[in-house]
Amino acid sequence: MLLASFFDNLEVFRIANKDMFINEQIRAKEVMVIGPNGEQLGVKPIKDALTLANFAGFDLVLMNSNGNPPVCKIMDYNKFKYENKKRAKENIKKQREANLEMKEYRLSVNIDIHDFNTRVNNAKKYLEKGHKVKASVRFKGREMAHTDLGEDVLVRFSKSLEDVATIEQKPNLEGRFMTMILMPIKK
Repeated sequence: MLLASFFDNLEVFRIANKDMFINEQIRAKEVMVIGPNGEQLGVKPIKDALTLANFAGFDLVLMNSNGNPPVCKIMDYNKFKYENKKRAKENIKKQREANLEMKEYRLSVNIDIHDFNTRVNNAKKYLEKGHKVKASVRFKGREMAHTDLGEDVLVRFSKSLEDVATIEQKPNLEGRFMTMILMPIKK
């Protein structure tokens, strides 16, 4: 799911970088011209539209080639490309930030005290930043017969973090994993 959303944003980035037809690259005989401020200037022959764009000091950019007649806009093409690229990068950055909101800490049924305390301290730092924490226990072999021990570890983990977090999702067994989600306390 994470990878799919990354590739969706990458596709948006490619579309933003796709070169459009500008100025002499436009092959239509007549085009609907939209001015630099968004006003419609009407249907004009391509030579007149190019003259208008040159007079304004901008480029004539083909926006919709499927229209009848095709739609062109008078604009600064390099600025348009720059803003699209910037917007696409910002979307990718927001997607990355959204995926960093939850961090997973893996525990085991027979975790040592020091390892447990280290994970608690790291989770506490992460929760204080305002992010969620997912704690999970993986059951190996015969441990599957004693899932209550894994639940005890998760409950102990949540009790040691109760001053900075509340339980969003109680311990839940899914296959060989038991997971629990903690969210920071709103201050």
